[in-house]
Amino acid sequence: MHRLALRKPDGRELILYSRKPISPDLEAPSPFTEPLQGKPHLRWHPLRDEWITYAAYRQDRTFLPPPEYNPFAVTKSASNPTEVPQGEWDIAVFENRFPALDIDAHEAPQLTVATAPGKGKCEVVVFTQDTDESLGGLPLDHIELVIEVWAERTKAIGAHPEIKYVLPFENRGAEVGVTLHHPHGQIYAYPLVPPLPERQQRAALTHYATHGRGVLQDLIQAEIRARVRLLYLGDAAVAFVPPCARYPYEVWIAPIEPVETFAHLSAAQRRDLARALKTVLLKYDGLWKRPFPYLMAWYQAPTDGAAHPESHLHAEIYPPYRTPTRLKYLAGTELAAGFFAMDALPEDKALELQQVEVEIE
Repeated sequence: MHRLALRKPDGRELILYSRKPISPDLEAPSPFTEPLQGKPHLRWHPLRDEWITYAAYRQDRTFLPPPEYNPFAVTKSASNPTEVPQGEWDIAVFENRFPALDIDAHEAPQLTVATAPGKGKCEVVVFTQDTDESLGGLPLDHIELVIEVWAERTKAIGAHPEIKYVLPFENRGAEVGVTLHHPHGQIYAYPLVPPLPERQQRAALTHYATHGRGVLQDLIQAEIRARVRLLYLGDAAVAFVPPCARYPYEVWIAPIEPVETFAHLSAAQRRDLARALKTVLLKYDGLWKRPFPYLMAWYQAPTDGAAHPESHLHAEIYPPYRTPTRLKYLAGTELAAGFFAMDALPEDKALELQQVEVEIE
């Protein structure tokens, strides 16, 4: 993996990655010249026992711009300023211009609830220069590079003493709230382990203390034995519709043997994980004969410097579709109670995806 670190005119970092050497003469462009002055802050929710971040300046971020405006296109013009330079590179990572968390945040208002500076990091990961491409459409070695980039960014960001958890994710499609149409994901780094990963971590710790193995490790072995909901089974990675799916067509992807973070993957695991990911994403598009909307989140161990043998790196993909014409939105019981109500069986949805043939060279 080749990399080149640059600095944008407004002070944000830009890192370019490639499978081939990158020219050191590239310069980091930006649609902005002045640093963003707004700083996020946290407010404590005493009834939910959790922090919420506030960054009102995010109201000014670009939302569903006209096709002629694309800040991630490599061609720059007066009407189309760009975030990425022209040149030979495969993946670009840069700090979000409108972050929900900022490592330099240092102020918080005094309120009737506890507050704190919204420290953290928010980065954009541009998967490719081809704005018409998708993550699942990229060659396997390019997807491997994406996984390597997630690993490097996890290690680099997680080394900061104020960062406790790093979450790479991708929103794809307007149906799940994408604000810019180009192949990209994001990385959020938090000053604490967020509520959902924290619940997963507690469950994993309890299971590991009792059985000496990870809970996802045991579930994966059970799914491999059952062979009912499997979508991909390789030498080192697996993908399946979980028997406890909360969304129609929900899929989990993971290395078969547990690793704590992206940085702990072996070359063989990374290679097979790329094949599993590409297989699932192509099945999604093939099932609907259109670009399939989803939220893909990658869960890994906290970045607190401790060993976490209970943790198991994995992706959970949440597509919104229930039928070809009806979207699955959260219902009252799901939003208000956090109690999901499914009207589709995971086995039926797994069968639909299993029947989609994909070819990967």
